[in-house]
Formats: sequence, structure tokens, C-alpha cells
Amino acid sequence: MILTLLSVASILYLALQLEDKLKVPSPLGLIGLAFVFEHFMSGTPMFTSDPASFALLVVFLLPVLLISDSLELKVSDLKEHGLSLFYLAVVAVALSVIVAIFAADFIFSEYHLSVAAVIVLFAMVLATDPVSVVSVFSKFTLPHRLKILAEGESLFNDATALIIFVFIGLYALGGEEITVGYVSQISMMVVLGSAALGVVIGYLGLLALKTTENRMAEMMVILITGYGSFEVAEHFYTLLNIFGAHSHMHLSGILACIFATITVHHVMTEALDADERQLGVDEQALNKEAAAQQASNSIIRAALVRIKTTVEERDRHIRTKEDIQLLALVANTILFIAMAEIVNLDLLWQYKGEIFGMFVATTVIRALMMGKFAIITNQTTKMTNVNFRWWGVLTFAGIKGGLSIVMLMMIPASFEHLEMFKAVVIGVIMLSTFIYSACLIALIGRYRVAFANDLAAEGEHH
Repeated sequence: MILTLLSVASILYLALQLEDKLKVPSPLGLIGLAFVFEHFMSGTPMFTSDPASFALLVVFLLPVLLISDSLELKVSDLKEHGLSLFYLAVVAVALSVIVAIFAADFIFSEYHLSVAAVIVLFAMVLATDPVSVVSVFSKFTLPHRLKILAEGESLFNDATALIIFVFIGLYALGGEEITVGYVSQISMMVVLGSAALGVVIGYLGLLALKTTENRMAEMMVILITGYGSFEVAEHFYTLLNIFGAHSHMHLSGILACIFATITVHHVMTEALDADERQLGVDEQALNKEAAAQQASNSIIRAALVRIKTTVEERDRHIRTKEDIQLLALVANTILFIAMAEIVNLDLLWQYKGEIFGMFVATTVIRALMMGKFAIITNQTTKMTNVNFRWWGVLTFAGIKGGLSIVMLMMIPASFEHLEMFKAVVIGVIMLSTFIYSACLIALIGRYRVAFANDLAAEGEHH
């Protein structure tokens, strides 16, 4: 156990050093260092030795990654860019799957995949990794609206991909018939149900937060809220059965966790903003009393107490977010080490043609979807205009992550193409992590001045 702790801490330290000194995004450094470490520790896995165990590990660590990213989202940004995010995270994913159904015959012609199998396969490789996107963006000066589009899309797109995978792909793979009515009904039920559940649990978390002023206890409440919403959503049918509903209704743990965390963060931020406004009032009162010949000690004391309380609350909230970000970094390090342990290089080489074909296909499809988005945004005032530079960033922000492997483990063991699917999904994750990250760094570096000008213009606009 001590060796495991030392390994995780050392890999994370080196990855952060590479990020600070050489501008290498931490996911890129983590996965590279994890493979180097695995090479020297071959045969002695620290976390897992098979994809099934890795999937369980991802499910265990996924909520803290979602919580960390959701704490960076503001409700005001979601309202302003809601239409754009809906297209990127829902419409674009659905259209990508439709395009993939027709493109699959060219990539996997010898396998004669059914429509259900194609949906399952492409849904897995359309799920993106918000941690990688945030990590790359954190080292550059980018327009706020572009960051909201890319980071918000990568966060919500996971839920869409998982819904398509479970309720359409696996449903059809089991021999069930897919109809427009079924797709519409199940999508609305899962999305609205998960969002409502997340908001309710978020408010329960807020009630718990009112019982403490301890920073560590506050962090525990936020984690309990996120993990609790995730778990209740994933086992919602159990809750219904307890009350005699006898239902098999399954919600999205990802969406519930996101909405629960955003609810907590929004209410806390609103309270802090109100306190900030009160600080302005207190400042004016203090200035007035200071100018008076006979100052009121009671007014001064009351203002100082409010100022102290506001500063302490704001500092506690900021430090809590930083603590959760650290937990997310550790979780991400563990995931990449575990991924290095399960990768079978011989299997990847055996299916190298299929992996490369899938990588190229998903890249082209994503570029087309982002291009269509750019065209739409430039024809309406209700969405943020996307230029060529922004289109490039959005295209290469589609880095894949561990959720894809979680979905991979949900495919029935009897599925005839399971081995090939495993190789393709893991191979595409590896390629996207290295190639997309490198492309993002090169693109943002190439247009660094232009992005800085975009940010300046954005500030003037607001």
C-alpha cells in the first residue's frame, strides 16, 4: 500500500512538473508516465489487472471528477449558452451516431455489424473526457465563451453518449425494436428525471451545509451530495420498488451528479455575491461614520463582523473547491495508472487497422459536427458565433476518457465482436489523448494573440 501511495504521488508530481515547466497537459503527462511506470513494474498491478475491475474503479472515481468540473460551471453561463450546449452535447452526438451508421460499413465491412452494434460502438467513442479538456485550457488564455462551450460540451456529452449506449444501443442489441416514440420518451424521462433528482438532492446537500462552518465538513457534504445523487440515479428503480412502484426505471447518474453539484455551487455563489454587495454597503457606512465627528461604535462593530464573516465564507468556499480539485487530480492519476495496467499492446496491434479507421472516422465526424455548429451560430444571434479558430479548438476538444471503458464492460460477454470492440475503444482513447492534446496545444499556441484579442473584445462586450 505504501508503494502504491508513493507511486501515485510521484507520477502526479512529475506530471505537474511537466505541465508547469514544459506546458505538457497533465492528462498527457499522466498517461505517458503511467506507461513508463507500468513498464518497470510489469506483472505487479497496483489497482487492476482486467477491464472489468477497471470499469468498477472508474465508476467509483467518476463522481469526484464530475463534481470538480461542475463546480466550475455557473448557472448564468448555462442560461446564456444553453442553446449552444444543447446542440453540442445532444444534437451533435445524435447526428454523429446517425452518420456513423452509414460510415461503419466502410470501416468494418468484414465484420457485418448490425445497426445496434454500430450504435453501441460509436456511442462509446463519442464520450469525451472533461478533465483533459480543462487541463489543457488551464494553461492558456482563452475567451470565456469558448471555454464554456468546450468544457460544458465535454461534461454534458458524456450523459448523452451513455443514454444512447444504454437505452438505444444495448436495448436494440438485446433484440428489442427501436422506434421514434420510444427514443423520445426514454430520452425525456431520463434527462428530466435525472435533472430533477439532482436538483432535489442538491438542495438536501445545502440544508446539510447550513449545519457546519468547518471547511473539511463542507467538502464532505459536497462529496456526499455528488456521490449520493449519482448512486440514487443509478439505482432509482430500487427506490421506486421500496415504495411499491415495481419499476425498472433507470436514470443517469452522470446528469444527476452534475445538476446536484451545480445546484449547491449556484446557491452558495449567490449567497457569496449577496454578501459581496453587502460589503459595499458596509464600506459606505464605515466611510460615512469615519467622516462623522461622533462615530457610532455599534455601527462600526456590526460592519466589521459582517466583513469578517463574508471573507471567511468566501475563503472557505474557494479552499473547498481547491481540495476537491486535488482529489480529482489524484483520481485521474489512479485512472491512468490503472489504464496502463489493462492495456494489451498485442491486442491493439492486432486490430491496428480498425483502431486507426475508427479514430479517423470519429475525428472527421466531429469536425463536420463542429463545422455545422459554426455555420448555424453565424446565422443566428441566439448562439455564440464560432470562427475558424474556435472550430478547431472544439474539434480537438473531443478527447476520450475512462467512461468509454465503463460502457465497454456493460456489453454482454457473449457478444461476438467484444474483443475487437475492446481494442478499438482503448486504442481510440490512447490516440485521442496524445494526438488531440498535441493538436490543441499547437492550435492555441499558433493563434495565441488572436485568442487574447477575442478575450479582450469579450470583456468589452460584457
